[in-house]
Amino acid sequence: MLVDSHCHLDRLDLAAHGGSLDAALDAARQCGVGHFLCIGVSVDNAADVKALAERYDDVDCSVGVHPLDVQPGAAPALDWLLRELNHPRVVAIGETGLDYHYEPEAAELQQASFRLHLEAAQQTGKPVIVHTRGARADTLALLREAALPQAGVLHCFTEDWDMAKAALDLGFYISLSGIVTFKNAEALRDVARQVPADRLLVETDSPYLAPIPYRGKPNLPQYVREVAQYLAMLRGQPFDAFARQTSENFQRLFPLARVKPF
Repeated sequence: MLVDSHCHLDRLDLAAHGGSLDAALDAARQCGVGHFLCIGVSVDNAADVKALAERYDDVDCSVGVHPLDVQPGAAPALDWLLRELNHPRVVAIGETGLDYHYEPEAAELQQASFRLHLEAAQQTGKPVIVHTRGARADTLALLREAALPQAGVLHCFTEDWDMAKAALDLGFYISLSGIVTFKNAEALRDVARQVPADRLLVETDSPYLAPIPYRGKPNLPQYVREVAQYLAMLRGQPFDAFARQTSENFQRLFPLARVKPF
């Protein structure tokens, strides 16, 4: 069984499945995907991801505000986040983090939001899902400052081994997406070979970043199989063993997720 540990089910391009989310999820299930984590990115979509988690037994969700969704003068409030996290199907916090690639001028605003999410993690014990791009030093500095007692994950990891090792030393997991299959991703493949087997997750980040051979097309949760198959090959592991390991890792990191036995 596979788990898509990070997907945006409320944003999928469903044209390939006749506009039906049910059909898209069924297609993923036919590919061996047994669970989905639907990710919150804003105050506005929190209700949507919770509704999807309530609708499907094999979907759980997170709530949070993506760094590129933090608005000047409208940073998320801690009491709002804690209230949302109290929902039984919300198993994680985020995605949150820092993204200076697109908005370097918003660094201070993003850092304040990230700290708020990390405080919520301190108070609730729920794992945090971290987005980081172009902000390596500040991301690690804030994670060290928070000193969370529970693990989290750096999702859709695109940095080098030095950053991966630093995150692993802080107790974090590393999640890899279809980017690892891209021709120019050799540094990321080096990371993929070295992450300990018990600290690795797989994801689609759908509808974004479809793996080879679907690059350039809308990504779908069913394509997590291509990501997992590629990583198993890269690491020299049998696919079934790799799938089982990453699913066990997901269950360990997100203990509140309702993953069926496999």
